[in-house]
Amino acid sequence: MRVEQLGEGTPTVAVVAGIHGDEPGGVSAVERLIEASPPVERPVLLIVVNERALEASVRYVDTDLNRAFPGDPTQDAHESRLAHDLAERLEGCTVLSLHSTQSHPEPFMVVDQVDPLVERLAARLPVESVVDTSDFIQGRLFAAVRTIEVECGLQGSDAAAAAALRLTLAYLRAMDVLAPDVATELAEEFGVGPLDDPDRTETPVYRLAEQIPKIPDEDYKVLVDNFEHVREGERFATGPTGDVIASESFYPVLLSADGYESMLGYAAQRQRIVSSPIRE
Repeated sequence: MRVEQLGEGTPTVAVVAGIHGDEPGGVSAVERLIEASPPVERPVLLIVVNERALEASVRYVDTDLNRAFPGDPTQDAHESRLAHDLAERLEGCTVLSLHSTQSHPEPFMVVDQVDPLVERLAARLPVESVVDTSDFIQGRLFAAVRTIEVECGLQGSDAAAAAALRLTLAYLRAMDVLAPDVATELAEEFGVGPLDDPDRTETPVYRLAEQIPKIPDEDYKVLVDNFEHVREGERFATGPTGDVIASESFYPVLLSADGYESMLGYAAQRQRIVSSPIRE
């Protein structure tokens, strides 16, 4: 685990990448920020976590790190020990955790509660939606420390790496780590585009309701797009037993044929809208 700090003092803000070794985009963003070493208004931790999995280009070495928290230093599993060490290092911090998916190209935020901090970040980060995963946090970093996850785009893509850097700069600006002019200058220097989207005035919130199961090691095809309404009775996937039909209406989240071993993704319900401030 690589841990770097910008600024003096005890950090209460952190950015974490490399929870999964097959998601390099966030790692690239953190490494570029470490190399740039910009001036900060308050200290921040920048962490690349599962270096062994990253070196092997695998999701994990022994067990999924984002299902291993709070961890156990006495276990043989590499990720169980790593989860314990990371949780200790992040104590007292509000954490941005950078991820990527096999299911959706645009960035979105994943949280364990929708509170004033989340509403403020949703308004200030370049994300298209917020996903409330409060019923599905067991073993995840949420269980150990206050965490805001962002899914930055498709795994291994240049677009996800650029989005991870843009999201990180926007987060550090929103958390008063980077002065606004410094964040803007870095975004221009890195070529990741403006940190604000003037055309976005609201951000929808979806709450995960249930997992959509699949038969492991069988071929599936997903027929709908994530965050697009699926109506009761609609065919949304095909599999080894034929069409997969919606028993009730839902919004798919993280839905993909190959993203998970035993499920296609999640069925969610649209809850409400977070409004974005008017920008000058």
